[in-house]
Amino acid sequence: MSNETSETLRKLAAALGASGVGLGAFGAHALKGYLSKKPEGSNNWKTAVSYQLLHAVALLSLSCLEEGKLRKYQGGNGWSGGKMMALGTVLFSGSIYLLTLDIGPKRILGPMTPIGGLMLMSGWVMVGYGKI
Repeated sequence: MSNETSETLRKLAAALGASGVGLGAFGAHALKGYLSKKPEGSNNWKTAVSYQLLHAVALLSLSCLEEGKLRKYQGGNGWSGGKMMALGTVLFSGSIYLLTLDIGPKRILGPMTPIGGLMLMSGWVMVGYGKI
């Protein structure tokens, strides 16, 4: 893995981690009353935060892998598993946040959640095949 790729994944992990902690606190405190009025509002918010934080840690772990061990798996300049996970996290968790807050059109946001989930799963499979 190149230093540039490692740095990109580290920065994505930091952004997802910091915003995940902030959004978790925001949901637990500032939005507590609002979320409790919606069926499953608090649970949906917690799910989004959990997936976001879990994948922030996964991206940070990927950014720490040694370059020499991965050299044989690298190929092309296409999507990596880490980048797929990052975008999947934004789509999955982001759409849940917006849907829970009733922001944006549900016809567009609704399908973003499973698409993001498929991207998360694809990212994990790509990592399993060494496309970090």
